[in-house]
Amino acid sequence: MMISMRSLVTTLLVVWLCCASSALSAQPVTFHVVQDSSAGTISVLRGGSRDVVLVQNAQERIRPFLHPIMSPDGKGMLTESRPSHHPHQTGVYWGLKATNGRDFFMACCVPGEERYHRRVSASVLQESGARVSWRTVYDLLDEHGQTILVETKTWSIQEEDGKYLLDLEWRGDAKRAVTVERFYVGGLFIRMPWHKGIAGEVINAAGQRNNQAEQQRAIWTDVGMAIAGRDDWGHIAILDHPDNAGFPIAWRVDSELGVGPSRQILQNWRLTEGESEVTRYRLIVYTGQLDPTVLHRAWTAYAGGSR
Repeated sequence: MMISMRSLVTTLLVVWLCCASSALSAQPVTFHVVQDSSAGTISVLRGGSRDVVLVQNAQERIRPFLHPIMSPDGKGMLTESRPSHHPHQTGVYWGLKATNGRDFFMACCVPGEERYHRRVSASVLQESGARVSWRTVYDLLDEHGQTILVETKTWSIQEEDGKYLLDLEWRGDAKRAVTVERFYVGGLFIRMPWHKGIAGEVINAAGQRNNQAEQQRAIWTDVGMAIAGRDDWGHIAILDHPDNAGFPIAWRVDSELGVGPSRQILQNWRLTEGESEVTRYRLIVYTGQLDPTVLHRAWTAYAGGSR
């Protein structure tokens, strides 16, 4: 059967358009970073647009934190800062408890608490591309304003399969002997926009839910909840790394679905003067339903590929 020239051209055009569309859809998501030194912020934006992905807040005397973090499709905010039920919780942040008698978890953002943190630097490491990165360095201060510990947090973000992969490397350099006492919380913490009556759930790698996961060891924990303006849930999963001290880590899960891995939940830990400690986590920011099998594969890739 003969095919007319017009039909052949039409068919070839359709094939070309489909291939071009697939090639475009396969292009990696890119980001660019804008730093505002006067405001003390580092903002990650999507591609060449003004669409905010997340903001690193890095003011001079306030504990640094990430807020907001937007959903990967831009339709909803997945973090909350200073909610009425926990005004010291600020999006995604790191705060140690009971450290040489000082509380860097509660002290963050109100008058009188400027005596705990002192910014050393905030800088952009990779300004644009499929993966961007930035770093904050802060002194943690004793009651006399002297440095106990220098905290360096290096962050990077990339997109994979419609999810944000947000990697954190925390480094603590002890300027004197440091004791971090056993406590029920302390370290990385995540505050999503919880309110009374909201649909939401915490699930860890062992399948323990909500308060069942409190103070339990797990290689990952996922917190998901309804998000204003969305028909599905927003999620932030936190993956522990096998090179971290205390692996698999114990987790704080509070009654408002605030979540954080914490080495100090189960025991004291110490640094001698001049000693350093490095801890790594990966956050996966996504929407929809939790699939534990997919998340476990993501943990395996992270644990094997980051060593």
